[in-house]
Amino acid sequence: MVCGGFTCSKNALCSLNVVYMLVGLLLIGVAAWGKGFGIVSSIHIIGGVIAVGVFLLLISIVGLIGALNHHQVMLFFYMVILFLVFLFQFGVSCSCLAINQGQQVKLLNATWGLMSNETRVGVENKLSCCGLLNTTQSQEQFNEDVKLCQAPCKVTGLCFTCGDMMLQHAAEALKILGGVGLFFSFTEILGVWLAARYRNQKDPRANPSAFL
Repeated sequence: MVCGGFTCSKNALCSLNVVYMLVGLLLIGVAAWGKGFGIVSSIHIIGGVIAVGVFLLLISIVGLIGALNHHQVMLFFYMVILFLVFLFQFGVSCSCLAINQGQQVKLLNATWGLMSNETRVGVENKLSCCGLLNTTQSQEQFNEDVKLCQAPCKVTGLCFTCGDMMLQHAAEALKILGGVGLFFSFTEILGVWLAARYRNQKDPRANPSAFL
């Protein structure tokens, strides 16, 4: 067996798809962690990352089955879909890295303003915080939120603002998602090339006169 042989290509493609499975699970896990912090779920980029993770997980399963069976049709669809996932993942990852704190604050303020008082109280209780951001632009809203706040931290009198806590976790989630997604998006191009190469190779265990 040589490095560019049939078995080598098969093993490399199988290994790459196992890595894609792990990356898909990682993206889903980190995005779900970020989405779990109440108002952070309003950042639609995180929802896009979850979609990328799910598609990457599904397409890696298709690629793994196609590689093990040298299935022509599955490998073809694997290449096409993986390339589309690359384009989407590249765009979402760049968006995760490009969004700055000012844009995150605007998203949080806009979503917080659309929430009902009951929803805000629920978020405050979940994160043990009071109010969104104590700024001059939203001072009146902040004072009203603090008055209605029923978070456990209010008993001790040491409450952080929900906005500061959410921004911290959102920044961590976006940084991890953007970095991991961007790095592994380039390996998907390798996966497309490797699948195309493997698809056109002959299986030495099959009929030597058959072209695959």
